[in-house]
Amino acid sequence: MSELSPTNEPPINGAVDSDSAADSPPPLRSVHTSNLPQIFAEGNFSLLVTTYQAGKLVLLRNDKGILNTHFRNFLKPMGLAVRGGKLAIGCSIDIWEFHNVPAVCQRLDDHEENKETGFHHDACFLPRRSHTTGDVQIHEMAWVDDELWFVNTAFSCLATRSEINSFEPHWRPKFITELVPGDYCHLNGLATRDGRIRYVTALGETDTPGGWRENKRDGGVLIDVDSNEVIVRGLSMPHSPRWYRDKLWLLESGNGTIGTVDLATGKYEVIAELPGFTRGISFLGPLAFVGLSQVRESAVFSGIPLVERLEERTCGIWVLNIETGQTVAFCRFEDAVQEIFAVEVLPGIHFPDVVNHDAELIGRSYVLGDEALALVPADLRGGKLKSES
Repeated sequence: MSELSPTNEPPINGAVDSDSAADSPPPLRSVHTSNLPQIFAEGNFSLLVTTYQAGKLVLLRNDKGILNTHFRNFLKPMGLAVRGGKLAIGCSIDIWEFHNVPAVCQRLDDHEENKETGFHHDACFLPRRSHTTGDVQIHEMAWVDDELWFVNTAFSCLATRSEINSFEPHWRPKFITELVPGDYCHLNGLATRDGRIRYVTALGETDTPGGWRENKRDGGVLIDVDSNEVIVRGLSMPHSPRWYRDKLWLLESGNGTIGTVDLATGKYEVIAELPGFTRGISFLGPLAFVGLSQVRESAVFSGIPLVERLEERTCGIWVLNIETGQTVAFCRFEDAVQEIFAVEVLPGIHFPDVVNHDAELIGRSYVLGDEALALVPADLRGGKLKSES
C-alpha cells in the first residue's frame, strides 16, 4: 500500500457518480486519489457514508480497479450501526434496519439497472424493520449485543428502540435535569468499549434549550458514561469518539483534527489536521477513514477555529495512517454533497447494495427459517428464498 506525502498533491481521478445521470442538478460528483481503489481491493472492504444534507446513503465500492460511488435516497440519514449482517440507519423521524441476504445478490446482478454494468454484488441489504422515533435528531448509533442504542440529541439522552413507545431513555448527562426535546447540550457521539456504551461527546454542559450554541467554540466535552463525569473540557465541537487499539480516539471537529485522549491526564493530543470539519470515523487495520464537511458559514458554524483557519473547506473521506498521521488517500465530493455525518467500514464485503428503492425486488425476496424452508420445493430455494439464522 503506497503512502502519500501530506505536503504533496496526490494523483487524482475524476468520477461521475453511478446515480448522477438520474438526479437533478447539482450533480453528484467526486474525485479521488488514484490509489484508493487499490486500498479497497487490498483490504477487501467497502464503505458506507451518510450525508443528511444531500439526503443520501453513499456506498463506496471497488469495481475492478475503479472507485464506484453509489447513492441511495433516505430522509436525512445520520447515524449508522453495523453488526454482522445487520445495518441500521437513523433518519429524520425513524430508524431503518436492513439485513444482508446474500441469496438475492444474483437477482441484483441481473436487475435492469445493473445488467449492463457487469456488477458482481457480494452483499444485499434488504429492509427488515422500521421504527418511528419522531424527530429526536438521531446522531450516532451502536449495537450492544442485539440491542440498538442511539444518541437522542433532541432529548439529550442515550436511548433504545421500544416495542410500544417512540424510544426508551436510559442515560443522560448529570447536568441535564429534565427530559424535553430542546437539544440542551447537543449530545452527539458515542463509543463502545468492552461491549457497552462507555463514552459520549457533547458540545456543551448546558441545561437550557440550545444553550450549547453560546460557547460552541471551546465548550465541548467528553463524558465517561459509567461515572457520568467529564473527562475532557475545552473541546471545539467534538464528535465521533471511538475505542480502537486500546486508545480513545476523537474528532475535534471545530479545529478539523483527529486525535487521541490520554485518560490519565484528560488531554486531547492531535494526530493530524485535516482540510474540513471532521465528523464520522471508522477504522480498518492501521487506516482511519474520516468524514470531512465543508460547513458553510452559518449561525451554527461561525466563530469556530476551522472557519478562521480555512477559507475553503473540503467535503469527502480522508484516509489516514494512524501510525504516522499521514494522509494515504482521499475521495473528495463536489457539488451536491457538502456535509457528511457517519462513516462505516464494511470489512470482508467488497461490493454491497442497500435496496430501499425497488418494491418488486423486495416483494419477491423471502427470508424463511430452517423449519419453514424445508417445506419449500428445492428448485425455489437459494435465489428466491433463504434461511436466515
